[in-house]
Amino acid sequence: MMSKSLYRLGHLAARRPWVVIGSWLVLAVVVVGASGAFGHRLKDSMQVPGLDSQQASELMAAAGATDAGLTAQVVVTPLDDDATFFDSAAARSALATLRSDAAALPHVLKATEVVSPDGRVALIRLQYPLVDELSAQDLSNLKAFGAEAEAGSPLRLEMGGDLYWAFEQPQPAVGELIGLLVAALILFVAFGSLIATALPLGTAVLGLAVGVSSMSLVANGIDIPSWAPILGAMVGLGVGIDYALFIVTRHRDYLARGLPVAESAGSALAKAGKPVVVAGGIVVVAILGLVVAGVPFMTAGGIAVSVVVLVMVAVSITLLPALLGLAGHHINRRRRRPWRGSVDTRVSPGWSTWIGHVTRHPWPYAVGVTVLLLALAAPVVALRAGIPDDGAQPEGRTERQAYDLVAQGFGPGSNGPVVVALDIAGDPAVIEPLVEAVKADPGIASVGAPRVYADADVAVVVAIPTTGPQDAATQQTVERLRADVLPSVLADSPARAHVGGQTANFADVGARVNERLPVLIAAVLTMSFVLLMLVFRSVLVPLKAVVLNLLSIGAAYGVMVMVFQWGWAAGLIGLESTVPIVSFIPMFMFAILFGLSMDYEVFLLSRVREEFVATGDNQASIVNGIASTGRVITSAALIMISVFSAFVLGPDPATKMFGLGLATAIFVDATLVRMLLVPATMTLLGDANWWAPRWLDRRLPRLGDEAEDLTSDQLVALRS
Repeated sequence: MMSKSLYRLGHLAARRPWVVIGSWLVLAVVVVGASGAFGHRLKDSMQVPGLDSQQASELMAAAGATDAGLTAQVVVTPLDDDATFFDSAAARSALATLRSDAAALPHVLKATEVVSPDGRVALIRLQYPLVDELSAQDLSNLKAFGAEAEAGSPLRLEMGGDLYWAFEQPQPAVGELIGLLVAALILFVAFGSLIATALPLGTAVLGLAVGVSSMSLVANGIDIPSWAPILGAMVGLGVGIDYALFIVTRHRDYLARGLPVAESAGSALAKAGKPVVVAGGIVVVAILGLVVAGVPFMTAGGIAVSVVVLVMVAVSITLLPALLGLAGHHINRRRRRPWRGSVDTRVSPGWSTWIGHVTRHPWPYAVGVTVLLLALAAPVVALRAGIPDDGAQPEGRTERQAYDLVAQGFGPGSNGPVVVALDIAGDPAVIEPLVEAVKADPGIASVGAPRVYADADVAVVVAIPTTGPQDAATQQTVERLRADVLPSVLADSPARAHVGGQTANFADVGARVNERLPVLIAAVLTMSFVLLMLVFRSVLVPLKAVVLNLLSIGAAYGVMVMVFQWGWAAGLIGLESTVPIVSFIPMFMFAILFGLSMDYEVFLLSRVREEFVATGDNQASIVNGIASTGRVITSAALIMISVFSAFVLGPDPATKMFGLGLATAIFVDATLVRMLLVPATMTLLGDANWWAPRWLDRRLPRLGDEAEDLTSDQLVALRS
């Protein structure tokens, strides 16, 4: 039985603390050292097999077309507001020198120059090879070149482009530090003990060091995206501290009852450890469900985050009991008088009164909260997926300045060229009609001269849209080219064309994610339902959990649309302009949030189930079970909310989205759902909460259900 095994594990770790602690320290040193010595660079790739933009990229790469690689933009304008590149010899000379020197940078294949019609802005586009042939050093070289070239120059210089997107390192992780500080404050207020506060933080930090460091080792086998450590830190800190909080709370309660330290640690792990293992398993299952999306970079990111969660579970059930054994009874020594809401697992009179009130009026609360959550989720119908480009960067960033200068001088579409890759298939006569057809489209401002690679039988045409990369009209232009313009030209020809470029690629990834999101939802819901059914041996409890979690996640999506697309309170989180929801965030958030919300569900229902097995009284088990976990869940939720909210302070819009969305969902889940909807719906269901058909009950494997009948004294009797 799971509980017996966990008891033995906790008891052994508490009796041999230094062995366990030493093993984890050695493992941490080995993983961090191996990461530095053998780890692979994390890199971003939007390659998705089967997409039209991916086929365009592959066609150009096979032909050796330089357009298949990365680009960087050096954008300049005279410092003299009255000067232009047409009438200023000094500006023209500086521009010529700049282009020549930029072309000499390592790995630059070519440098093209174009001046805006008004002569105020010049764009030098640097063409690089494919990302696999480059490194972060190329971006460092470009930055150093820009700083040197601008010194004493009559030109203002800004830079941006694909090279920044591929290799720019994340900003300093202030979110993790702020989240830890707030979590420490919450834990200290809740526990009133420095030692009890330090243990969850210590285990979470060590687990995070091992988990995040392992990402570069995993990257030797698959391409881990550069944003995975940030997301891993968010989720890892949240679940790591929460899992430790659940176990430490139980341990302090058992110590207060007079149990010896080792027995208390084992009993705490037996009771609280099983919900931790189950909840962690659900988080991992939900995140790994991203594989159904068919988007490689999302699958890789999910694997990386899952590793962090698994490490946090392992730390919670091994290292934490060892630290509890080492701390002994000092963990209950208070440096201050605890607040009235200090966490423990005893039934709280205040919570009992509140939950009793809800269970006596279940219909108003069930209906009222459901309507409120549906109202919060309503804006989801307006959700517009995309990838924020340099135009969404803070105004102080050079990428944003370059973006604005290009839009000002050449039009908004110049920041997102559309590339048409043509497989000529022995019919070169089709090239000119294709160029004319693309040029005639109302969404295209201009078309460059086609570049023909005769040896590969491939032609490449670069077109500039009339609208910006993030405009819905640009996506409509791409769709029109694919559905109408190109087929009309190639109908009687063996030639085939594909539309690519970063703008088309981002739109294609967003469409693929939207297409596969229902599949992910169905897969995660099914797996979570089955796992909860195995744990609680019930049909309605897991079904209710699935529905309620969908409501809280939908509310989080709705709030994201209000803030990021509609701009409501955007200034409060430092968002300078509205942006579309990053295409892969809704899917990633669903997987993570569904798993995290199950943490509270499993922890709460485990206690309710425990009470029901002991008394057989459904309403009393709801009141006592929730009242004994309410303060723990509230403290845990505050910690998660503080950790996630801290990441909203980062400059990157995608990080802000993750932070705000996760924090909102946890807030809704821990308050409206767990403390209102759960007791109301469980009261309405009555004894049917724990019903399962006999034939199903006989066929379900037992995952420790028998252990729930064991008392704490019986658990103490277990010896390793």
